[in-house]
Amino acid sequence: MLFSQNIKNNWRYYFVKKLIWKKTKISKIKLVSPIEGEILKLEDVPDPVFSQKMMGDGIAFFPIEGKVVAPADAKVINVFPTKHAIALETAEGLEILIHIGLDTINMKGEGFSVCVAEGDQVKAGDILVTYSLELVKEKASSTITPMIITNGDIVTHLEYHYSGQSVAGKTTVLVVTLK
Repeated sequence: MLFSQNIKNNWRYYFVKKLIWKKTKISKIKLVSPIEGEILKLEDVPDPVFSQKMMGDGIAFFPIEGKVVAPADAKVINVFPTKHAIALETAEGLEILIHIGLDTINMKGEGFSVCVAEGDQVKAGDILVTYSLELVKEKASSTITPMIITNGDIVTHLEYHYSGQSVAGKTTVLVVTLK
């Protein structure tokens, strides 16, 4: 007992302990579905910017309702002026872009209602945007909604959960392992 107490009181013990724990600490972030609907592979999105992962890796959704919720606890870092996309950042530094529909930028905000502002802190499941799904069907090329990790340089692994249907704010769709 005395021997182990002497080791724990030794400054080298603390130095090595901190160094090892810091190096082996793995950060994982669970992302839930921001959309109620069908889960799709990003490669299946009919837009090469997303399907070829030019903006980053991720997952996509075919929505059945016009509501987008936060996929994780995060800070709102960008609300696009056209309201068709929103960017978030988790406390760990993971940046997430949710792009509602394809070619919805041309709608210039028509049919979209943003429920948050830049700088707001949100919890997983909080409503970010509501929109007219019917209007997007009518005016955009697709309702498919990609969710992209825009700073993939801090990601070591993405674990995809393609379970078919997703419940907004509840179904885990990605587990992200950070460096």
